[in-house]
Amino acid sequence: MNNLKEALSYISKIQEKGNRFIVEQLNKNGIKELVPSHGDILAVLYKDGKTTMKEIADKIHRTKPNVTILVNKLERLGYVKREDSKTDSRYTYIVLTQKGKSFETVFKDISKKLNKKLYKNFSDNEYKKLETYLKKAFNNLK
Repeated sequence: MNNLKEALSYISKIQEKGNRFIVEQLNKNGIKELVPSHGDILAVLYKDGKTTMKEIADKIHRTKPNVTILVNKLERLGYVKREDSKTDSRYTYIVLTQKGKSFETVFKDISKKLNKKLYKNFSDNEYKKLETYLKKAFNNLK
């Protein structure tokens, strides 16, 4: 049980340091209004394009109310907008604005720098094993 506590402590510390790195990189790029938690939403939109709140929540493993708060802020800041479905009035999509699209280059650059820093001393095999173990641990908590 002691090892488990240590592992969870390291995971928490990695997240904290990773978030600090992201904030520093955002600041270096003159972006002070975004926080690391916006990154999950932007990543989904960069990958999938037009997406519903429910789909975003499912993909980033957050509650819909939590995603709504984050999306509302991204909308106020001009990174995303809501778009009503043309075929089903029950659905509203979240789409990137031009500002959101133009941020993708900075977003990918920060992600690349973070991954390079995080996995600097890992072999490809170690990296793959770590990803497998973390996914397994995550799925155990579902």
